[in-house]
Amino acid sequence: MAKPKPTGYPPEGEELPSPVIDNHTHLPLGPVEDFPQGVTPLPIDVQLARAARANVVGLIHSSCELPDLQPGIDLARAHAPVRAAIAIHPNEATRHAHVTDVGPDGWEPAFAPHHEVSLDDAVARVGELAAANRDVVVAIGETGLDWFRTAGRGHDVQRAAFRAHIALAKELDLPLQIHDRDAHADVLDVLRRDGAPARTVFHCFSGDRAMAEVLNEHGWYASFAGPITYKSNDELREACRAMDPALVLVETDAPYLTPVPYRGRPNASYLMTHTVRAVAEQLDMELTQACHQLLANTRGVYGSW
Repeated sequence: MAKPKPTGYPPEGEELPSPVIDNHTHLPLGPVEDFPQGVTPLPIDVQLARAARANVVGLIHSSCELPDLQPGIDLARAHAPVRAAIAIHPNEATRHAHVTDVGPDGWEPAFAPHHEVSLDDAVARVGELAAANRDVVVAIGETGLDWFRTAGRGHDVQRAAFRAHIALAKELDLPLQIHDRDAHADVLDVLRRDGAPARTVFHCFSGDRAMAEVLNEHGWYASFAGPITYKSNDELREACRAMDPALVLVETDAPYLTPVPYRGRPNASYLMTHTVRAVAEQLDMELTQACHQLLANTRGVYGSW
């Protein structure tokens, strides 16, 4: 009989030789939340302590649903290593617009009371909060296009929301964190037509070598997460090798996309060390050198704290 697979949060690993920052994660905003895998999330203090021991010295928490915007900002104020990115997620945008089309993945949108707020008003709230909290809000994101879960009128709604967030990032001179799922060509088209913000980051980059070369051409950043460690993702590793090292960032997208060897278990910033090592290998850098490069890149996009 096969042994049951381990569940719950993985153990801590080796400390990185030099500090890095997780530039995109989702921390728990309440005392108990239904995170993936049915596991109660680690308390914030525990997550931050583990991250510090791993030499992950900063985290950017993404709040991308209307009820989570202010709590995400409050979280950043309460914990010195944390900063906030805020936006209306593309799949939330379709709900605010009351789109009922079922996407290619068969996902049926479920509506909550906050979706009664119009999409325009929800995006306006992002702008108000970002402008009023410039000391802790360091990015607009995640926003973009998700063709995996979107069909019909949802495509037009997501494009409109994406364009509104691009305009907001440029107005506030903040970096833009892009969610791009099965929509590479259309995301690039919108950026070219509207003009990208000065600091544009493809969160959880999933493109190929050709797309990496487009990012290099425009000075856009590719942020790599746990999937770069997955055995089948040779194309993604090739894309990383093609990137200008000065345009590479690293993230967790926790609690999702846990790197090998703990794929399938809950993710957290302290586990980003596995992804950093994989990125260093693809960039053909010694680990300390890669950490220095990644930290410099991250601070060049978001500033220092």
